[in-house]
Amino acid sequence: MLKDLLQRNRSYRRFAQEVLIAEDQLRELVALTRLCGAAANLQPLRYLLSVEPQRNSRIFRHLGWAGYLKDWAGPAEGERPSAYIVVLGDTTISENFGCDLGIAAQTLLLGAVEQGLGGCMIASMQKQKLREEFDIPTRFEILLVIALGKPVEQVRLVDKEPAGDIKYWRDSAGVHYVPKRTLDHLILPWPEDLA
Repeated sequence: MLKDLLQRNRSYRRFAQEVLIAEDQLRELVALTRLCGAAANLQPLRYLLSVEPQRNSRIFRHLGWAGYLKDWAGPAEGERPSAYIVVLGDTTISENFGCDLGIAAQTLLLGAVEQGLGGCMIASMQKQKLREEFDIPTRFEILLVIALGKPVEQVRLVDKEPAGDIKYWRDSAGVHYVPKRTLDHLILPWPEDLA
């Protein structure tokens, strides 16, 4: 079951924008993060939820999309996310959000897949402009934006060739391909076994 969720959990960047997401669905996703471990159990992450189209539009203009696709400015109107979760770190609780952020972001996206949705973690953003746009207090570090919606694109995993590139690409039909390192590239022999 986990393997199936992971295979369906891709970085989707084009959505059926007209398929609305309820705030309660986002609350259910954030509720999942409460079940996750947190470094020293500090639980410093906070979340801003957006399902309102006008607010979504204001968030969208501060985000960067698909850095490897140089000729693509991001999803067109009609293919934009229906919801966002802005992940913040409360610096009055902790200055370090590393492992907590990764655990929470993956949990949010796996939960979205379980709901029949898809999403994309976006770290490429104009953080200061986003802060100013929404008057986000400086005690909160803006860490990540999770874009969510009903995916309208196909994303396929392919094995990375030994000398190949890790950059994703799209074919002429718009299918998005993501090269993944093979298992043999990930697992190393123990150095003592090589002697």
